Amino acid sequence: MSGASPLREAVVDLDAITENVRVLRSRIGTEHLIAVVKANGYGHGAVPVAHAALRGGADKLGVADLAEAHELRDAGITAPVLAWLHDPDADFESAIVADIEIGVSSLDQLQSVIDATTRVGRPAVVHLKLDTGLSRNGVSPDAWPSVTRAARVAEIAGLVTVAGVFSHLSGTSPEADAAQADAFDLGLAEASAAGLDPEFVHLAASGAALTLPRTRYNTVRTGITIYGLSPFSDREPAEFGLRPAMTLRTRVIAVRRIEHGQGVSYGHTYRANGATNLALVPVGYADGVPRQASGAAPVVIGGERFQIAGRVAMDQIVIATGERAVAVGDEVILFGDPASGVPSAEDWARAAGTIGYDIVTRLGGRVTRRYVGQ
Repeated sequence: MSGASPLREAVVDLDAITENVRVLRSRIGTEHLIAVVKANGYGHGAVPVAHAALRGGADKLGVADLAEAHELRDAGITAPVLAWLHDPDADFESAIVADIEIGVSSLDQLQSVIDATTRVGRPAVVHLKLDTGLSRNGVSPDAWPSVTRAARVAEIAGLVTVAGVFSHLSGTSPEADAAQADAFDLGLAEASAAGLDPEFVHLAASGAALTLPRTRYNTVRTGITIYGLSPFSDREPAEFGLRPAMTLRTRVIAVRRIEHGQGVSYGHTYRANGATNLALVPVGYADGVPRQASGAAPVVIGGERFQIAGRVAMDQIVIATGERAVAVGDEVILFGDPASGVPSAEDWARAAGTIGYDIVTRLGGRVTRRYVGQ
């Protein structure tokens, strides 16, 4: 790693993302697959990830909010994009003009979309989101009849096209997910009774898409899996034929040797139990390295695995390397593809008591993204 390269770098393998989508399409087998690229493509970069996912066979993109959808449109991406989490004052007019599909979670939201269509003079494409037990956004069950009927009236009037009906599982247990699927079926029956015939019916995200065939319907939303990470704490990505796309790396900026009993970093939560070499690594919680991983998370330097010594600071961590001599400028890999012998994002998640999603999405602005492949 030369001195001219970025000090902190997340290398994103776009070929891995394309291949992960191909694997998921083959394994899951639904007619439609929505590649979720919200939160800046789970930290990987929304626009390059979107292109890679579309090359792999995704036929729609999913984001949380309209700003994320507009980012894709501004980058020249013309594939269908669905956004489902909206500001109370969301600008649905510009969304309609940009051909952004709108997730609708209440009667008031539906009315706001209808009002926007009349102002811009063109219909909106909507997906009705039903709350089937997650208790977040989504039309509550008591409002399903009124919302589906109102949507159908607007559809007949040429104001909206109800392209989809969807919900989201809690992942609490197979039994809880089955109960939510039962509730979703009731919601679909309500939509059908109102005269709606959506093209896209989607309940399963990554976890259920892989393991609960009943929840697949004709469309799934795949998020974490397209990045080569597992939605399960006890199952590795390779089990599903997935390859992690991101490698987080930096380099050693200083070295020193300390003696037995000497403390390291804030609070001296680490004290050397013998003489040891130390490597100073310039990443910290400002860069997304979780402070909760203090004293626990692994890194690789020169092909050998070591552990953080003491607390993660805002800008730096310290690695105790024992008798192994490391040098200023040596490459440090925090996580990547475990098949190459480096720690995984899941390893970091376990060290921090969190999930892989949290590890990759939290990377800060000082971390440069570099893209390889394609």
